[in-house]
Amino acid sequence: MRRFLLCLTALGIALGGCAAWNQPLNRPLGGANLPLVEEAAPEGDGALYVGLAFSGGGMRASAFAYGMLEELRVRGVGTGTPDGLLDHVRLVSGVSGGSVTAAQFGLYGPKGLDGYRERYLVTDAEKYMANSAFNPVTIARGLAGGANGRATFGRYLDEVLFHGATFGDLRRKSRIKTWINATDMANNTPFLFSPETFDALCSDLSALPISEAVAASAAFPLVFAPVVLAAHQRKCAYKEPDWLTAARFNPEATAAMKAYARALESYARPDEVRFVKLLDGGITDNFGTTGLAVERARAQAPWAPMTPAEAVRMKRMLFLVANAGVEKQYGWTQKVQGPGGAGLAMSIASAAMSSASRSGYDAMRGELRRWREDLVEWRCALPVAEVRHLRGTLDGWDCQDVKLFVGEASFEGLPPGMQTELNKVPTRLRLTPDQVDLVIGAGRLATRASPELNGFLASLDGNAVDDRIRHGQGAGARRIAPVGN
Repeated sequence: MRRFLLCLTALGIALGGCAAWNQPLNRPLGGANLPLVEEAAPEGDGALYVGLAFSGGGMRASAFAYGMLEELRVRGVGTGTPDGLLDHVRLVSGVSGGSVTAAQFGLYGPKGLDGYRERYLVTDAEKYMANSAFNPVTIARGLAGGANGRATFGRYLDEVLFHGATFGDLRRKSRIKTWINATDMANNTPFLFSPETFDALCSDLSALPISEAVAASAAFPLVFAPVVLAAHQRKCAYKEPDWLTAARFNPEATAAMKAYARALESYARPDEVRFVKLLDGGITDNFGTTGLAVERARAQAPWAPMTPAEAVRMKRMLFLVANAGVEKQYGWTQKVQGPGGAGLAMSIASAAMSSASRSGYDAMRGELRRWREDLVEWRCALPVAEVRHLRGTLDGWDCQDVKLFVGEASFEGLPPGMQTELNKVPTRLRLTPDQVDLVIGAGRLATRASPELNGFLASLDGNAVDDRIRHGQGAGARRIAPVGN
């Protein structure tokens, strides 16, 4: 085996010129990078705010996130909106396979779910990919830098889902702030497709295809070549913002925030970075929680990532994480030998993503807890005139009336037989219809059984909650008490 791998490595070096390198598509910045969504007045009374985060895991993650969305669609119908809680979603964050569903929902809203199963989930997203584990050329290209470039998965995404849509289109069409997350290989940090990141690159985010960001977020090592972005230093008048300087030198800033700030600093230095190389976001942050910390630090305001108008109207916030897990392989644990070769590489990547999921979820809960505390303090310090200006009325105003529910829907706690089958679903971009439907059903069941979702619905004044919701305690979600109640 060692001789075989050495031969493949030599072949990979020989074929290095044939590796699927991706040339950068991002353009220099001609004006200013605008926020991801246009600031608008909250719909209705603005009392509800829902945020969602979708983990990685190939098509399994895409289907699980879709199951969560479909379940939320039929929940909260008493809130007076046609698509239930989906009409109250203002933030969605996606990583790897979860980023496909996040981008689809962010761009098209609830109507984007119609036909999504048929148009994408049960199709062959590996259609253009070189993915044979027995083809030495494919393996060699993987070792040389990546077996597949943007003309494979990224091309497929554009054909069946995004049709050339850019982040500029996302801004014009949607009120849902959408965070797509990848991994910066050189800085070993999460990479967020955001105005702040592209300011540091002197690059125009609005012109970048959404499919390029999703392909970067899902670029599993060896299977895909890194997605490459050019750093267009000296082509704009970039000045490091105060929040970035503060994050880098503030002794109370988290290590993750300091690392992210250092990464942005490197993008502005041509002696350090000329090209940013991006791989699967799940390697460093499998829920995309970095965006929350960045948004709060950037805004230097207690109401971020909301607008001030949203922050004074909001009474109940729900943040749900869809954790599609990783494929579990126990075969090599039954013998002394193994894993080796590709199996070892997959095990290392899976371990990194599982660790990122656990630490990311804990980090997100901590950040949300701090956010609520800051938000209540800010609301209670507002002058009465400012409250009236932002809310339009003082009726029902209670500065401390903010309840935050945070939960994770996962395979954990689902029926044992279902868990066994789910853990066999591979981390691929092509599944059988039966596998897809199994995972969609798991997403719906895990979301339906979430104590946090049920507690959120039960807390809504005047909401018609049936007995199943009132008493729904069960499987598929980590039991955590509402934050700040």
